Amino acid sequence: MSPSHPAFTGVFTALVTPFASGKVDFNALRDLVEWQIESGIQGLVPVGTTGESPTLSHQEHQEVIQAVVETARKRVPVIAGTGSNATSEAVELTAAAHAAGADGVLVVAPYYNKPSPEGLFRHFSAVASATDRPVVLYSIPSRCGIEIGVGVVERLLSRHPHVNHIKEAGGSCDRVDALRSTMGDDLVILSGDDGLTLPFISLGARGVISVASNLLPAEVVAMVGQALAGEAAASAAHQRLSPLFKALFIEPNPVPVKTALHLVGRLPSAAVRLPLCEMESTTLNRLKSALTGLGLKFTIDHVG
Repeated sequence: MSPSHPAFTGVFTALVTPFASGKVDFNALRDLVEWQIESGIQGLVPVGTTGESPTLSHQEHQEVIQAVVETARKRVPVIAGTGSNATSEAVELTAAAHAAGADGVLVVAPYYNKPSPEGLFRHFSAVASATDRPVVLYSIPSRCGIEIGVGVVERLLSRHPHVNHIKEAGGSCDRVDALRSTMGDDLVILSGDDGLTLPFISLGARGVISVASNLLPAEVVAMVGQALAGEAAASAAHQRLSPLFKALFIEPNPVPVKTALHLVGRLPSAAVRLPLCEMESTTLNRLKSALTGLGLKFTIDHVG
């Protein structure tokens, strides 16, 4: 990576967006950012899937990015989610994040309209033209119905050297191996799934955009640091955290992680926006069991 196209490596937290009375709770957001940085996180990713970007207005989207950038104060990089299934909207959001001072952008594959490989290339090329800061492609077929093909990634990297990262959330080690074999060190691969971070790192990934680090930033940073250093201790850390990795996805993300943050006193509210809703009692009990198994203490008796 050249100095003008830096590498984002380690653990980047896919930040939740706190709500209170139906609005973004900026005080809670700033407190969360401060705690994340104090805990040693390597970077922050606001307004991605975990940040409930689909239900934020454009104004809220930009205000959340601005708040995170201003609170971080360049102590850690901020990668702002700016994806959309409309290219013009993704370009607009990317330009706004650039203007707000984001250090990079995370751009998900266009969802629902399922473009061809050429359409994907043109979409991401248009986004890349809106910023000279690193663009992190986000491939998550389970949500988008389409994968960003290895050939498309290779074309983009060749045409736009700052399109030099990918958040890989397809759940396939073969896919990570193919990306690594094709582009080597020129492309930074980041796991998009906490539970697959270790095997992905073994194949050449260089970190994770993590949901679990909202709750346990220091522990996830330690595990990934050990894995990147080739230390055997990473496996034991993974085994310890694995029940949490699973519990955070027993209902749609970010419902469980916001509930967990509320239970342990890191968020004043577990509120999400429709069509997401509060957890069912059976899955809530499973989440609580995973938290207590890690020694986490609850500051409230129930989720209101």
